[in-house]
Amino acid sequence: MDRIFIVEDDDNIRELIVYAMRTGGYQSEGFPSAEGLYERLAIEKPRLFILDIMLDGDDGYKILEKLKKRPETKDIPVIMLTAKAAEYDKVKGLDMGSDDYITKPFGVMELLSRVKAVLRRTEGPVEEEDQPVSYQEIVMDLKKRSVEVAGKTVELTFKEYELLYFLIVNAGIVLTRDRIMNQVWGFDYQGESRTVDVHIRTLRQKLGDYGTLIKTVRNVGYKIGE
Repeated sequence: MDRIFIVEDDDNIRELIVYAMRTGGYQSEGFPSAEGLYERLAIEKPRLFILDIMLDGDDGYKILEKLKKRPETKDIPVIMLTAKAAEYDKVKGLDMGSDDYITKPFGVMELLSRVKAVLRRTEGPVEEEDQPVSYQEIVMDLKKRSVEVAGKTVELTFKEYELLYFLIVNAGIVLTRDRIMNQVWGFDYQGESRTVDVHIRTLRQKLGDYGTLIKTVRNVGYKIGE
């Protein structure tokens, strides 16, 4: 059974999320602060993190930053909770490697749907092939889940990896933002295409000179190659 760790300093909200996750069939543990989470991580790793942004001590962004720097937790998906509806707060978390965000107040069913979608999508691309997937100097080893660009290893977040994979296996095909959202994130984000744009931007940066292979098709979406 998938285990979920929740960091939320509001006791009522934390207990609600823990209860909701358990009724949804997940093992879940809640922590009021980052300190409790770090202590628990020394013993066991979860399948998913749910992090509130506004926390005393290490806030949600700081926790996210630390998780993404640790080899043992960098690929574990993260959903951010925020009381702020500003686009900046959503985009900041996505830029830092979170997989989704949900704004308070939220419904239990909505939260469960987001959790299921993230877990489904972070199973990773189908790895039926023994041969790497590649485009020009970009090589993806599906078994090792690694990426090399011109012979140099490039570190990608889980979603950046899935996005690159989807682009390469559809090389030369224009992919709409909605199609990318549905494939990489697992469901329709109701027009919030900014999520795709943010990940494309960071992916281009990490690919360096080869980031220019990812083409923007104005008013439509993206493609890799000509």
